[in-house]
Amino acid sequence: MLVALLIAALALAAANGANDNFKGVATLHGSDTLGYRAALLWATVTTFAGSALALMLASGLLAAFRGKGLVPDAVVAEPKFALAVAAGAAAAVAAATRLGLPISTTHALTGGLVGAGLASGAPVSWSALGAGFLLPLALSPFLAFAATAVLYPLFRGARRALGVERELCLCVDGGAPVTVLRQPDGTLVAASTGLQITVADGARCAEEYRGRVVGVDAQRAVDSAHLLSAGAVSFARGLNDTPKIAALLMAAPVFGLGGFGAMTAVGAAMAVGGLLAARRVAHTMSRDITAMNHGQGFTANLVTAALVTTASWHALPVSTTHVSCGSLFGLGAVAGGARWARIRRILMAWLLTLPIAAAAAAAVALVALAA
Repeated sequence: MLVALLIAALALAAANGANDNFKGVATLHGSDTLGYRAALLWATVTTFAGSALALMLASGLLAAFRGKGLVPDAVVAEPKFALAVAAGAAAAVAAATRLGLPISTTHALTGGLVGAGLASGAPVSWSALGAGFLLPLALSPFLAFAATAVLYPLFRGARRALGVERELCLCVDGGAPVTVLRQPDGTLVAASTGLQITVADGARCAEEYRGRVVGVDAQRAVDSAHLLSAGAVSFARGLNDTPKIAALLMAAPVFGLGGFGAMTAVGAAMAVGGLLAARRVAHTMSRDITAMNHGQGFTANLVTAALVTTASWHALPVSTTHVSCGSLFGLGAVAGGARWARIRRILMAWLLTLPIAAAAAAAVALVALAA
């Protein structure tokens, strides 16, 4: 049973990495600041750093996701209970990853706790579920949406006040960028000659900033800030998610793993899962929710990092997925690039995560209890 629990917990961590690791750097890839592999490497390094420091900075989440207060302590201490929670959550997250849907591991774990508790015949504290788990999960994307929708226009106004302008460039493989102007009918003309340009395969358009701020090239400053903000989001995600999964190993100690050992094992599994299977969710987060430029990506990351880090510090079980997607939804709404059909599909996946994870966890719990 303990071996099965270890396997299930590490499988959940790997599924979490595949679904979540790229979320912190999605704006880097979506704005063409970094390629897929470079962005994924940056996400892996900074996420693992957050995992390594989670024991010191987010230990309160260990207690919350052991299920204490949600189900009786005697049930929480059973390895069969932790196995059911891990297996149910892992099944939900792995299925969503396969479909390229960014869902919340926090949401899946919450569903697993409820499903395993009910299948075990334990009383579930619905008030603790609502106030301690569901309320932060429900509010966080709205806060992220609102904060991004307010902050981005302020940043845009500051950029214009500083005399920094956006410039559209046509980038062709093997050639230098050419400054172009987009006409009202959507066609492109070269800024230097006025000649119309036909975009062929291997070419792409990108927005860049032209100007200097305190003597520093604006584009370089934005790229540096964007890179740091993406690292901050990934660090916050490792800080917030690692204790939630490690809690399953701590609730029923496996092979003598202490807090540091459990956190390290989970962090390593998350890194491996992200490196091997992040591409589908990466495409959804980077390309399918909204178009974005460098400054817009930086704004979304700044909001996500601030909210998730604050929540981790106060042991609030928010979802990095909900917060990061909420920021992108807000960005798409205020900038006019939101792809609402894809956003509706993601929201539907969020609604289904908890019941699917609960049902899977309940099924595993019933089998484990009968064994």
